[in-house]
Amino acid sequence: MPVVKALTCFITMCMLCFVLPAAAQDQSRELPLDKIKLPPGFSIEVWAEAPNARGLAIGKNGTVFAGSMAEGKVYAITETGGARQVKTIANRLNLPVGVAFRDGSLYVSAVDRILRFDDIEQKLDQPGKPHVVTTRFPREKHHGGRYIGFGPDDLLYVAVGAPCNACETDPDEFSLISRIKPDGTDYEAFAYGVRNSLGFDWHPETKELWFTDNGRDWMGDNIPPDELNRAPSKGMHFGYPYCHGDDILDPKYGAKRDCRKLVPPVAKFGAHVATLGMRFYTGKMFPSEYRNSIFVAEHGSWNRRNKTGYRLNLVRIKNNKVVKQEVFAEGWLEKENAWGRPVDVLVMPDGALLVSDDYAGVIYRISYKKL
Repeated sequence: MPVVKALTCFITMCMLCFVLPAAAQDQSRELPLDKIKLPPGFSIEVWAEAPNARGLAIGKNGTVFAGSMAEGKVYAITETGGARQVKTIANRLNLPVGVAFRDGSLYVSAVDRILRFDDIEQKLDQPGKPHVVTTRFPREKHHGGRYIGFGPDDLLYVAVGAPCNACETDPDEFSLISRIKPDGTDYEAFAYGVRNSLGFDWHPETKELWFTDNGRDWMGDNIPPDELNRAPSKGMHFGYPYCHGDDILDPKYGAKRDCRKLVPPVAKFGAHVATLGMRFYTGKMFPSEYRNSIFVAEHGSWNRRNKTGYRLNLVRIKNNKVVKQEVFAEGWLEKENAWGRPVDVLVMPDGALLVSDDYAGVIYRISYKKL
């Protein structure tokens, strides 16, 4: 009985990790944006209200699309003459976290399947039923919110997390980043040993895939780290569940693999900060030193004695290598109380940065003006 009770408690905490943001929203309250600390010249504003907003993508005509977790909705945000409108284009989907846009169509992840809304920017008021691109992916909902995105090779990349905290599974089904053709065919695993990635992007110059990965739980408050990884080619193994960070052996599976033969991260983040969305900055609004740096959203810890994360990190890159990390925006966490949790980032055509926040239920816009 004690084991069953403990397991029930653990499952409940995991469920709260995902469900709490939707329940905690209060759209009527004014968010304390003055508490957000940014570098000189930068400012932040609420760009749109979108309950439980998660993954972000932009259409050809400038429509911003946002997936969600607890809400099961997909949003489309348009702007005409300075007036912004948020429309719900899909309801009651199965964890539609990831969104991606290609050739007029919006692709949406829904656990075991990828859905497609064709000619979506012309049908925002009546999008109709989506086309099912594939049902190739696992049905497990543990780490079932899948981040997706189209690569420079015109293939759709789909992250598939582990169905557990730490376990060995079929390496071609779980704990990986996969890719498929836009029509859903030719599935293949691209990167192995990836516990749960909810953010990736391609270097603007080298076209190599970079991605975040969440470290496992229950190894203590300070290990293992969350990771930033680089995958220049197919077939690389990034450690999970055997090794974490550079050389931290998993207490159960670590003896089965030599960490030196697995790919170490290019950068390590704090333990349990929950690194999610990331994007290379390719805009021209921000100062030139931000060009090709990576903005990373730290969603924040849920099972650590003292909370950590709840901020935006900046990872500076030089010659395709990480040279520095620094906090770019913080203030969503005050004395162990969080009022916001950054999820995904998106560089807009004008160079501004959008940031989704599933806890506050909004999308922020961060802009820059020279002082």
